[in-house]
Amino acid sequence: MDPCPFVRIVVGNLALKFPNPSKPTFSGVHAASSPCYCKIKFKNFTSQTATIPLISTTSPHPDHPNSILQSAAFTLPHSAILKLSKSKTTPVLKIDVYKGKSGSTLGLNSGKLLGRVSVPLDLNCGLESKGAVFKNGWVAVGDGGGKAAQMYVSVKAEPDPRFVFEFGGEPECSPLVFQVQGSFKQPVFTCKFSLRDNFRSRSSISESSMSRTWLSSFGQEQKESSTKERKGWSITIHDLSGSPVAAASMVTPFVPTPGSDRVSRTNPGAWLILRPGDATWKPWGRLEAWLERGSTNTLGYRFDLLPDATASSVGTTLAASSLKKGERFQLDNSSNMLSATGASPSISPKGSGDYSGWHELRRGFVMSATAGRKGGGPEVEVGVKHVSCTEDAAAFVALAAAVDLSVDACKLFTRKLRKELQAGQQQGGYGVV
Repeated sequence: MDPCPFVRIVVGNLALKFPNPSKPTFSGVHAASSPCYCKIKFKNFTSQTATIPLISTTSPHPDHPNSILQSAAFTLPHSAILKLSKSKTTPVLKIDVYKGKSGSTLGLNSGKLLGRVSVPLDLNCGLESKGAVFKNGWVAVGDGGGKAAQMYVSVKAEPDPRFVFEFGGEPECSPLVFQVQGSFKQPVFTCKFSLRDNFRSRSSISESSMSRTWLSSFGQEQKESSTKERKGWSITIHDLSGSPVAAASMVTPFVPTPGSDRVSRTNPGAWLILRPGDATWKPWGRLEAWLERGSTNTLGYRFDLLPDATASSVGTTLAASSLKKGERFQLDNSSNMLSATGASPSISPKGSGDYSGWHELRRGFVMSATAGRKGGGPEVEVGVKHVSCTEDAAAFVALAAAVDLSVDACKLFTRKLRKELQAGQQQGGYGVV
């Protein structure tokens, strides 16, 4: 499998210093000692917020010549780089610096705007192969001249090749999964969606007593006290030879909170993401999902990585956020970590069942996927450093399917599901549940 070129714009090494401290305020606190933060904006991306450490005027800022203590990042595919490079105006990254604590009151920023820093980005310099440094040093905040605060900032571009996959339809329709390279698509996996009323495997991989314990213990987390429930969904990913290489299994039913028709945060449904190993299925990750309070189309989620694949394993939370239908599910835990090209660990579980190094992936872990994409199935992007075999890629594909299916599982129970998701519509299959 050949990856697609992507570029990651990384912003970090932030520090802020003021000129000679001003007179104390009536509270006796110097303005220069107040907490500060910034909003980092680039084109049509969602702005990102980061705190800015304050340092004294006599303290040198420790530069990291080959890496960045990251505060924000924006990932651009080849098509976006090409479009921006042909623009008549140079794209600019903007950093608005505020004094005070981050947050908002009645929809307004609670901090006081100190000024803006603008960094032009030259996107015509072979970023996809060698990267570039756009800024690495001190810059004045706003137009205050010698009285302006000074901010240290590093802005760099790093090559970030990714594998891109696309479902040929909704996961519940058991579609093909294609690898995408530009305009070329090649089938790499098949999916099998199934409905089950009990926890039993019909795949070519047998279940050991350990894996059965996993499934039954998670299945018992939710007492089936309501006749309204969505349960027993599973999707198995096969390679083109027909061998199962990953699966997503609904292990806690999605049920409405008593007295409502909503799956709530206090009572979420859950999936296990499974990988083959030692002639059995082994848990790799756990996804919980619910419907956010006050919304009918916002999915809340939490994803934990299960590095040891044992019943006593303590998961590492890699994502906890929310999204609307059509938005992107993101796993990107590289913020505030030392990040450089080649610096992130490349440990990856092989099909042999060696999962000992997966806890390291909480650093620089990158994956994104659409959820509930209109007119088709999910699109999945996975950082190259996380894929060293077919099973690695398949695990992310299974996770993307689970996120997409959770959008349907969390629909209000007053709404009817598509026929493919209703019990009694399917028979057989290769699912794990």
